[in-house]
Amino acid sequence: MSKTNKQAQSGRAGSTLTVWTPEDKAFWSSQGAAIAKLNLWVSVPALFLAFAVWQLWSVVAVNLPQLGFKYTTNQLFWLASAPALSGATLRIFYSFMVPLVGGRRWTAISTASLLIPAIGIGMAVQDPTTPYPTMLILALLCGLGGGNFSSSMSNISFFFPKERKGSALGVNAGLGNLGVSVVQFLSPIIISVGVFGMFGGESQQIVNKAGQHVEVWAQNAAFVWVPWIVLAALASWFFMNDIADAKASFATQAAIFRNKHNWLMCLLYLGTFGSFIGYAAGFPLLIKSQFKDVNPLAYAWMGPLVGALIRPVGGWLADKLGGARVTLWNFVVMAIGVCGVLYFLPKGVNSAYALPWGPQAGDFKGFFLMFLLLFLTTGIGNGSTFRMIPVIFLNLKMRNVRNNDEAATNGAIKEANTEAAAVLGFTGAVAAYGGFFIPKSYGTSIAATGGPELALMTFIAFYLLCIVTTWWFYAREHAEQPC
Repeated sequence: MSKTNKQAQSGRAGSTLTVWTPEDKAFWSSQGAAIAKLNLWVSVPALFLAFAVWQLWSVVAVNLPQLGFKYTTNQLFWLASAPALSGATLRIFYSFMVPLVGGRRWTAISTASLLIPAIGIGMAVQDPTTPYPTMLILALLCGLGGGNFSSSMSNISFFFPKERKGSALGVNAGLGNLGVSVVQFLSPIIISVGVFGMFGGESQQIVNKAGQHVEVWAQNAAFVWVPWIVLAALASWFFMNDIADAKASFATQAAIFRNKHNWLMCLLYLGTFGSFIGYAAGFPLLIKSQFKDVNPLAYAWMGPLVGALIRPVGGWLADKLGGARVTLWNFVVMAIGVCGVLYFLPKGVNSAYALPWGPQAGDFKGFFLMFLLLFLTTGIGNGSTFRMIPVIFLNLKMRNVRNNDEAATNGAIKEANTEAAAVLGFTGAVAAYGGFFIPKSYGTSIAATGGPELALMTFIAFYLLCIVTTWWFYAREHAEQPC
């Protein structure tokens, strides 16, 4: 057996795979599937930790007033929004890193970088005199976790054949997205225990809703991720693979900017993933601002959990029914869901856009159920849109290739995989701005009109635009790129 074949067959930790042809069914069944699955299951915890660090401020910001930090409501919304702003911007660059650096190397490096904000936040929250600009810088550094998504999805897309990409990307993103829910669920528990002893710093005193003085270790919300980040970075370095055929210059990848389908999919993924990460970042503060007697951290984690768990189902449905069909109807339900949220909001006397119908004092149960529906649809839409991208770009490259031209077919597949990977990363970058705009729009709407209704109405209008776009280009009969 040749050295190349031995290397490909063993999937040796840290090796570069010089032969990688997942569309070849014989290769896939004999060697490819095992190697691809190993890389996927190492990628998942690394992405999980990236999302956890990215969304740390969604829970840290809620607790800061009790810890003695004198920040305004708008400043708190800024802290919850800033990681999405920097994460989205970093994703633009991360989108192109895997073909430039290699999936194994970049996953290890980018995962290790999460130590910077995790350790920094753990130190800063122990001192209520920490200046606001310092906190804002730490919030922006959490964007390192947000950037990882684009490179992770780009990397995993190279490992799987066309018919399995939707499911594989759904698993990677769906289980990775669980980091959002887990950080919101785990933080209230972990800060109540001095698990790190003398190494974790001194405790703080807060007053709970019952008026009792309670001892907490707020730094644990960040420090708890540090040992896992180290383990995930090491696992990525030693057990993942680089793919030689995935190498491509930035100029080669930049061809996506001349393709309108790149920009159309950016719009659609902004509607799905942008909604998921934006709703997750803003949900705790929105609950706190609208339902004063509700503990937001007791409920907020459930929405991202639903959205993350259902994402693989969205990819699977798209594999079975077609990505465009699933995406179209998903946006219809999303628009309906936001209408439901508006109905169940409290009708504040100071809100200029409060609806004339619905319970005057609001209904938290209905409000919460409508948001669970929204998170469910964001997860399904995340999976279905990411199934559409590889199919669109493979069809574009294959349309002028003759059936019996093996060399041209292989070349087209390679070009399609490279461009689709770049588009997966870049659309993820654009969509991540939703994590900034949604919570920030809540704060702006509340400050300007007295309530969040105007922001929510804007979301409905955007979903209607996504419905029309999906139908015209991808879902209708004789659509330009049916998928």
